[in-house]
Amino acid sequence: MAVEKRKMNLAEEWKLQLDKIKLKPDQIYSIHNKIRTLTNKFDVPGPEMRDVFDFDIHHENFPVPVRLYVPKGAARENGPCLVYLHGGGFVTCSVDSHEGVCLRIADSSKMRVLSVDYRLAPQYAFPAGPDDCELVLNWALQGNGLQYGIDATRLGIGGDSAGGNMAAYLAQKYREDLKVQILLYPLMQMAEIKPQKPGPQDMLQLGVVALKFVLKYYVVDADVTSTRISPLFEKDLKNLPPAYILTCGLDPLREEGLLYKQYLEDNDIPVKYVHEKAMPHGFLNFSKAFPKARTLPIETGKFVHKALRY
Repeated sequence: MAVEKRKMNLAEEWKLQLDKIKLKPDQIYSIHNKIRTLTNKFDVPGPEMRDVFDFDIHHENFPVPVRLYVPKGAARENGPCLVYLHGGGFVTCSVDSHEGVCLRIADSSKMRVLSVDYRLAPQYAFPAGPDDCELVLNWALQGNGLQYGIDATRLGIGGDSAGGNMAAYLAQKYREDLKVQILLYPLMQMAEIKPQKPGPQDMLQLGVVALKFVLKYYVVDADVTSTRISPLFEKDLKNLPPAYILTCGLDPLREEGLLYKQYLEDNDIPVKYVHEKAMPHGFLNFSKAFPKARTLPIETGKFVHKALRY
């Protein structure tokens, strides 16, 4: 009992200190650089590709940078492609920070992966990021990627965390056009920032602090019940593409990922569900620390291959 009391006192003290932190928007750039340094330090380089292309998808007002990974086993002619949206709470990370994940999925699937460098808050609040991702998806769906070997009829959408949030929404909106959705520890709603069933892993409430920041600088005054922000609230889930959903036991988002899996299955959508009980949110970026971060994208790539091969 005394030990548990000390744990609770420690958690309360941590929460008190965290609540005192008042992050300014310009501090996010420092955080971004630190995360990039961490991923470079703790992520094992991914497999070598046959080709890697960096280019922009042009819009009338701004370009959206993308990076296309073409693995050695990919078809020389036009072939399938997974459009990938990186995580980072809508405020940080990039195609660089998530290169290892994309390289492993591309190599395992033997298919192209198109990674999107969408705009980030606080400089660009909602809906800038989702707009960029939808622009790139439409670019591919309209056949504009043929010069890069992207077959518009065999496309999938995927992402982790915040990227999983946008991928889930796009899979709902473009359900007739997409063949697969990959949702890696996805953020599925922003109406409630505390787990419904808190456990010991939530004592410090670090997830609550992070989600408060997302609400303040990304969501701002947008409607959190909108399915574009909270795809968990979509009522019509019929005819969505097959899904691969990853949740983690040490992740405050674990329950909403599981709930979405159940919603999809209730609507007869095939789901490959993977729960890594001992893993934290974001572990895929730290493959030196977590061997699972090297093997799980390989399994994800096999799922992509099976879904997009026809």
